Amino acid sequence: MAAAVRPFRVVLLGPPASGKGTQGRRLAHSLGLGYLSTGALLREEMEQATALGIQARPILARGGYLPDELMCPIIADWLARQTGGWVLDGFPRSLPQAEFLDQWLANHDLKLDAAVLLEVPLPELLARIAERVECPECRWTGQRAQLKDGDHCPVCGHSAHGRADDDVENFLNRYAEFEHNVHPVIDHYRQSGLLVACDATAPQDIVAAHLLQRFSLSA
Repeated sequence: MAAAVRPFRVVLLGPPASGKGTQGRRLAHSLGLGYLSTGALLREEMEQATALGIQARPILARGGYLPDELMCPIIADWLARQTGGWVLDGFPRSLPQAEFLDQWLANHDLKLDAAVLLEVPLPELLARIAERVECPECRWTGQRAQLKDGDHCPVCGHSAHGRADDDVENFLNRYAEFEHNVHPVIDHYRQSGLLVACDATAPQDIVAAHLLQRFSLSA
């Protein structure tokens, strides 16, 4: 993993199944940044039946987003433990969360470098979730065609399977939540000049190369 030329701080925005997990991990790895997927974190909490997981389960089961008062402290705790740059996947998901992040950064004399928006039309998103799988061990996310020997994660070899929240009804609920809650966040970052829109319908390698080039040029 290469060290970042400077400690970029990036948030990833986009509808469910737009590739935030894949691109977030690749960008963080390429630039030597910390990476946090709030979705993966919450699914792990639910699997372990922690207090947070128990609170999150009914909300996520209906395709909802966790309320700001639960998410903001989780993010603040994670950010406080970082010593360099980072990529946030899944936060902020509401305007109050974006404002919270702005204030946290200001309080620590830091700034956000970019808000990357992965753009994918709804029909393609629906096609993606039909084939999406996740590894419960290392949290790799991809398509069934990428599995080894039928059902094994290409990264760690653990058995991977479809996500429980990828049934169509749940997905459409999450998509509606995205449309309602995240569009004000997109507008917030567009107005501040931080928004970087990216066509995420291209193959993963092309999207990753485009993003890496964008940040390499900014170094």
